[in-house]
Parts: sequence; C-alpha cells; structure tokens
Amino acid sequence: MANYNRILQLIIAFSSVFYPALDLNNCDFPAIFNFGDSNSDTGGFSAAFEALLPPYGETYFGKPAGRFSDGRLIIDFIAETFRLPYLSAYLDSVGSNFTTGANLATAGSTIRPQPSLPLGRFSPFYLNIQYSQFLQLKSGSLFSKKGGFFKTLLPKEDYFDRALYTFDIGQNDLTAAFFDKKSISEIKASIPDMLTNFSANVKALYDQGGRSFWIHNTGPIGCLPGIFMNLPVTQLDNAGCAANFNDIAQYFNSKLKDAVVQLRKDLTFAAITYVDIYTVKYTLISNANKYVCCGYSGKYNYSGLAGCGTTINANGTKVVVGSCEKPSTRVNWDGIHYTEAANKWVYDQIVDGKFSDPPTPLRMSCHK
Repeated sequence: MANYNRILQLIIAFSSVFYPALDLNNCDFPAIFNFGDSNSDTGGFSAAFEALLPPYGETYFGKPAGRFSDGRLIIDFIAETFRLPYLSAYLDSVGSNFTTGANLATAGSTIRPQPSLPLGRFSPFYLNIQYSQFLQLKSGSLFSKKGGFFKTLLPKEDYFDRALYTFDIGQNDLTAAFFDKKSISEIKASIPDMLTNFSANVKALYDQGGRSFWIHNTGPIGCLPGIFMNLPVTQLDNAGCAANFNDIAQYFNSKLKDAVVQLRKDLTFAAITYVDIYTVKYTLISNANKYVCCGYSGKYNYSGLAGCGTTINANGTKVVVGSCEKPSTRVNWDGIHYTEAANKWVYDQIVDGKFSDPPTPLRMSCHK
C-alpha cells in the first residue's frame, strides 16, 4: 500500500507540471482573460463609443470607471480573489496595462452578430471579434523580448497557458431576439447555433493554450425593469418577473450546460466550470427591493427615456437622473445592471463552488 501511495503521489506531481488542470492545490493564475457583455465590461464600451456619466462608479471609484454599475462587478471581485489588478478593457488605450490579462467584454455584445438591430443597443464586438482581439493581444506579447511596450504592458508568453478564461455572455442574444420580435419557438430554434458558436470560441482558446475556463450562465432577464417594461409580458411569476423571458433564459442555460458537458469530452486537458448565476440572481431579486437606484419616474423608478446620468426636461425643469440615497440597499442599478452590493452578494455565493458544476471553488478552478 505504501508503494502504491508513493506511485500515486509521483503521478500527481508529474501531471501537475505538464497539466496544471490536474494540480490539487489552489490555483495560481497569473492572468485573467474575460469575454462578455455589460455584466463584465470594465471600460470597453466607454472607450469605443461614449463614456458613462456620473453617478456611474460613485460607490467605489468615486467617478465613472467604464462599468455599468455604481461600483465593482463580479469580474472585479474575481480579480481580487487572485490578488490581480482589475482588468483593463482591451479597447481602452488610456492608462491600460495588460500584464495580468485583459477584458475583451463590451456592453451590448452578443455571441452572434446582430445586423438587423440598431448599433446603439447592441455592440459590434460579438464573441468572434473578442476572440480576434485576444489573438492580436497574444501576438503582441510574443514580441516581449524586444522590450518597451511589449515587455512592460503585455502578458508574458507563458501566462496565456496558465491564465483563467472567464465568460459571461448570451443575455444580449436573447434580448436581441425579443426586440427583433422573434417568437418563442424561433428563439429556441436559434439557441443551438448560438452555442455552437460559443463552443467554437472556447475550443479556439484551448488550441491557443487555454486550459482553465469559468463560464457563467445567463441571469433572469425577465426580472430586469429595462426588459419587461419595454417588451410584451405574457405572464408574471411569483417574484413579479416576466416568466416568458425567464423561461427562455432557463432554456438557454440548460443547453449551455449540455454544451459545457460536451466541451469537457472534447477538450481532454481543460478544466471547465459551469456557474449557475441565474439561480443566485433570481434568489436575490425575489427577496429584495424591486426599485431601480439610478432612474426616474415609472413604476420601478425606471423609464427608458430617462437613462442614468442623463439630463432630462421634467415639467420645464432640467433634471439630472441621479442615484438613490443608499445604492447598497438596492439590487438593480439602472434598469438593466446590478449595484456593486448585488454584484458582491452574487460573488460571495459563487466563489466557494456551491452553484458550480462541478462544485469547484473559484480558487481551484484549474482542476478537472
């Protein structure tokens, strides 16, 4: 038995050197590369289109920081977990540092392009484009030996193999279909193609050396005032959310989970964690104040005509749409996105792995 245990220890030690996903210790990620939409955008939209206005960012940063929230996002708390700096947006050329990874996420981004819908609502930086941007970043890091910018602001070459790859995308594909007046059956029929595209990008990152993947499913979009107040609701659930939109989100999530199971079979040495963000967010929303913090008018202090930070004319008086007195007491920040307090609560629920498949803590997400 002693010899058997010794042999087993040697196998684990050997595997840990060549396949980090098999290491049984806490993971030591030197970098994070994030792909997604506004749920994890740390400045891509602001850099590419227009900067967010105050009071965005007021709670933590004291000013707009490219995040669609009053403060930090889940991806920021993930970076803190590994004592890494907050991720710079790939599209932001001002003050960015990519030595410990990059954020490819951009607000409005989808898995697939949305050519039939207005640019103002959805981003041209869909997942394939985000992957292409990642390749450009990686190709630049290969020139690190030349010194200068390549050495001081880009990841080391080996970081790409050892990094954590995070995903939070898909919500906008579903909402785009709703805004495009697709039927429920049409939306469901389109989901396999969405996920084929998603899986292809994960496989491409694997081919580039990626081994550790942390994938969020999509949240309860039917609980967002910015969605159910602008689209036809056929049925409300017990939490006051639009059941027809949440049913689609749950259908998408079930198919995403199937896709992840297949990816595990296809990508032999990858550690792929599926995180049930939907359940966590729905639990929070079901037991919280429904009012939007940064909004104006409407049943939930929300109106699509009065966006957070904008100046409107209210009965002949100019009014800046500002935040509530205590953002920490609200879940919804601006009708679509979450407050820092809500993001932190969600992070605290998922970090130990109890909402993950397999039930892997974030710190051990390099394990199979």
